[in-house]
Amino acid sequence: MNITFIGGGNMASALIGGLLQQGYSPKQIAVVEVNAERREKIKHEFNVEVMADPAHGIADSDVILLAVKPQQLPVVSQELARLLGNRLVISIAAGIRAKDISRWMGGHERVVRAMPNTPALIRAGITGLYALAGVSAEEKHNAESILAAVGSVLWCDREELLDAVTALSGSGPAYVFYFIEAMQRAGQELGLDAIQARQLTLETFLGSARLASQSNENVAALRARVTSRGGTTERAIQALENTGVKKGIISAIHAANQRARELGDEFGTT
Repeated sequence: MNITFIGGGNMASALIGGLLQQGYSPKQIAVVEVNAERREKIKHEFNVEVMADPAHGIADSDVILLAVKPQQLPVVSQELARLLGNRLVISIAAGIRAKDISRWMGGHERVVRAMPNTPALIRAGITGLYALAGVSAEEKHNAESILAAVGSVLWCDREELLDAVTALSGSGPAYVFYFIEAMQRAGQELGLDAIQARQLTLETFLGSARLASQSNENVAALRARVTSRGGTTERAIQALENTGVKKGIISAIHAANQRARELGDEFGTT
């Protein structure tokens, strides 16, 4: 496949890097980017074709990947509408529904919406995908293979589930970083220096996540195994329960899901 990226920001760069690592040739990738400084940076880093003109940029492409900011997407989609032909369009713009992209593109039905997360920057992301009915099985496979260049993928059979994906994994790195902040601060309050607190916290997160991913047991069982009766962990978990941490996390994810719905509604009126 030849792929044209519309927009050359961080996520586009992560995907380009992942695709090149998977064996794509730089000749198969083009980037349309209006910012001259960013065009030069992408050209220097990846040696792919970079240009400002969308018409020239997508001339030889099979897939167009929209990687612009959500507020830019209505105008960009309308500008691309006359150029699309039968090409597959993939959007990684947060909060904008596939049906609205299709509408702005004059009814183009070959649209896949993707919700990646920031660990994609180190090829460790997870992306939720949803396809409009006009997307063929082969095109779905192509979309999946592109996003798999930066991590795992999963398909949603209803677009509204991408709001849950946004709330859980799209925003999820921020929740993890928030908890890491708290653990590092506690470590320093207990006498560790900043470097020690950081190392202990990060290695604990990395090891625990790896253990959970490789275990056949659910995480509640893994937690229980660490929580000896009358021990330090039991005291800590009780303190978390007393302050409503678990309920707070669940409430936060529901709030993010609600905001994702609201953003979809707001952009849908454009």
